[in-house]
Amino acid sequence: MSDAIVVEGVRKRYGGGRGGGGRRALVGLDLAVRRGTVHGLLGPNGAGKTTAVRILTTLLRHDGGRAEVAGFDVRSEAAEVRRRIGLLGQHAAVDEELDGRQNLEMFGRLHHLGARRAGLRAGELLERFGLVDTGRKPVARYSGGMRRRLDLAASLITDPEVLFLDEPTTGLDPRGRAEVWSAVRALAAGGTTVLLTTQYLEEADQLADRISVIDDGRVIAEGTADRLKAMVGGDRIDVVVRDAARLDEAAALLGEGVTVDADRRLLGAPAPDRMRALSRTVRALEEAGIEAQDIAVRRPTLDEVFLSLTGAGAGTGAGTGSGEGEADGGARVPTDTEVAA
Repeated sequence: MSDAIVVEGVRKRYGGGRGGGGRRALVGLDLAVRRGTVHGLLGPNGAGKTTAVRILTTLLRHDGGRAEVAGFDVRSEAAEVRRRIGLLGQHAAVDEELDGRQNLEMFGRLHHLGARRAGLRAGELLERFGLVDTGRKPVARYSGGMRRRLDLAASLITDPEVLFLDEPTTGLDPRGRAEVWSAVRALAAGGTTVLLTTQYLEEADQLADRISVIDDGRVIAEGTADRLKAMVGGDRIDVVVRDAARLDEAAALLGEGVTVDADRRLLGAPAPDRMRALSRTVRALEEAGIEAQDIAVRRPTLDEVFLSLTGAGAGTGAGTGSGEGEADGGARVPTDTEVAA
């Protein structure tokens, strides 16, 4: 399967002028996205996700390295790239005073479709995204999820080969988020290549075939969700102890590698053999007379992977970058073989 997006050593710095300085946003970014897949670009605020999308969609020029989309160089063949892509940014692009059909027809005309073709395409997309019944309602009266689905429909007006979704569900409630997820799954099933940037761990887990974790302007890990989760040590057993006074005693029974969350009376420990770990833990607690409010064996979450990889910077805006600690040649990206080991 060929790659729809290829990024090699891309660098971008904001400010500083010819004399250098400024803030480094991308520091040798490498990325490959296979055709017909959903690829998640995951990272904290300031990690470089939006900068990468702006470069790949020809909205921003990079300072070094190489980037191709749909087989065309984003710098020297920008017009060819733009003919083949769609973009859904973080903020709504539709006109709230127009209805859904009028918005889509307007986007069609902006893309040089004739009036008849723009109307037909608007009807196709309203039906595809479940907006037919609301097509004549002003967008100002749409719910958040409906508005983002209309945004998504507008980004597909020319049926692009590659679609960029830059944090598409930011600010949506769970219902609206689920509506957008359903639409993205349908696009992927139809063969569209999707690059999805997100801060929501669950979103990447739900939608992405592969995930690249980006921090401080470079990819620090890549693989499927399952392989990334394997990086933090496989399955774990969680125990909630009813009596907080016996938390330390219970922790000693669970063996090595135990984590303790005193506020939630929660203990966690590695469970390489799921059933044996569960039965051993239940037996040990019963023999010690310690009552467990809850016991569960689970897979690691992407949240744990994310925090493990990005450390204290996760969710704090790390990566906005003063320049220190961002020199080229930082963290090496684990291979799939290493991740699975």
